[in-house]
Amino acid sequence: MFDLIVKNSQVVTSQRIYKADICVKDGKIAAIVAPESDIEAKKVIDAESKYIFPGAIDTHAHLNDPGYTWREDYAHGTAAAAVGGITTVIDMPLQNEPALTNGKIFDDKYNTVSPNAYVDYCFWGGLVDYNLNSLVELDKRGCVAFKSFIGPVSPDYVSLTMGQVREALEILKTADARAGFHCEDYSIIKWEEGRAKRKEKQTWEDFLDSRPLIAEVMATKNIIDLAKEVGTKVHICHVSHPAVAEVIQKAQQEGVDVTGETCSHYLTFNRDDVVKNGSLFKCAPPLREAEAVEKMWEYVDNGTLSCVSSDHSPCALEEKDEDTHGIFGAWGGISGIQNVMQVTFSEGVVKRGYSPTILARTLSEGPAKAFRLYGRKGAIEVGFDADLVILDPEKEWEITPESLQYVNKISAFVGLKGKGLPVCTILRGEVVAEENNVVGKKGYGQLVKKEN
Repeated sequence: MFDLIVKNSQVVTSQRIYKADICVKDGKIAAIVAPESDIEAKKVIDAESKYIFPGAIDTHAHLNDPGYTWREDYAHGTAAAAVGGITTVIDMPLQNEPALTNGKIFDDKYNTVSPNAYVDYCFWGGLVDYNLNSLVELDKRGCVAFKSFIGPVSPDYVSLTMGQVREALEILKTADARAGFHCEDYSIIKWEEGRAKRKEKQTWEDFLDSRPLIAEVMATKNIIDLAKEVGTKVHICHVSHPAVAEVIQKAQQEGVDVTGETCSHYLTFNRDDVVKNGSLFKCAPPLREAEAVEKMWEYVDNGTLSCVSSDHSPCALEEKDEDTHGIFGAWGGISGIQNVMQVTFSEGVVKRGYSPTILARTLSEGPAKAFRLYGRKGAIEVGFDADLVILDPEKEWEITPESLQYVNKISAFVGLKGKGLPVCTILRGEVVAEENNVVGKKGYGQLVKKEN
């Protein structure tokens, strides 16, 4: 007898959609059978012909725990993930106190957050100028990748020079590990910020112009050139523009092991939203022109950008205050971990006519393969974890502050309306969220390490 059967499902894979019943035993997908097969289970969930996706994997989230928990913590952040159909969160090493840069910090962080996670989670390892000797140690602990900045970064972290990046890539190659980069050229941004700040009054146009596209293109090319020379795997975080995606695509065609990620806000909003609404839409790289948004979807669809993430970067409302901090001092980051799946479905499938398979590719399979979780996570296949999301394609929604599970119920996505909503999230065979409510047990989430 199976523990669970999810029947009457429209199963969405990276390649096709088909009808089936999914059978679960001991937290794993044990069988995928024809609809209405005569099979018994302790529990039956009727999907009522709704779509069922593999659990989403958010490759880029800042859960701020431990250390900056007035912005977010594991209980709220993973609850939001569960409601939004994300069953695995890959948590960033910065905006933690201390940043996750060695084995002891890894252990301490795990002990702090593990009792509070509603969904599974992985750790990015830190990659800064003082921890090159700890990278292999962190890889052995189970970090799935290593995050570096080559542009300006918050005070709790450190940007690297290209020389330091080159040495780090040589070390990570020995561990067959992937390095992820925030690609914006440090010198261009700092110079342009200085020019803007010399004006008597700054505008949001000044902020947008201080982080020009060329800074992102140059930095991406430099990282890819180093990866090609050293032979190390790299990941380009939060790509904001099709010109950057084109650089990644050419490198992929040349055989460089480079994966690309974009975010739901780059597929939804544009620079006019920043000019009109201000700091809630401030992020880095910044939102680009409306024409770029449409072209970005093409690079998502063709697989160049194999990951769509949230870059969930929360803060307290007062940290976004322009009067107190100014345009350049206001917190830059968009909270979005709860809304990635619904927004991607609504913007991509409903509004632009892409197949629902685009979600299975970029929210599940692509992330799992990029971060070596595939085999356990990322697909609806026998032997994989029974991480499943039932999505109602007809359900209309509006994102409100009250609907958000975050510590701080603010987001650029508040007020957005759309169609298609996760209504049931299953993690390793257990229902953890239903109809925008968390029903799972705190601490049920497990640390997941990369598959060797």
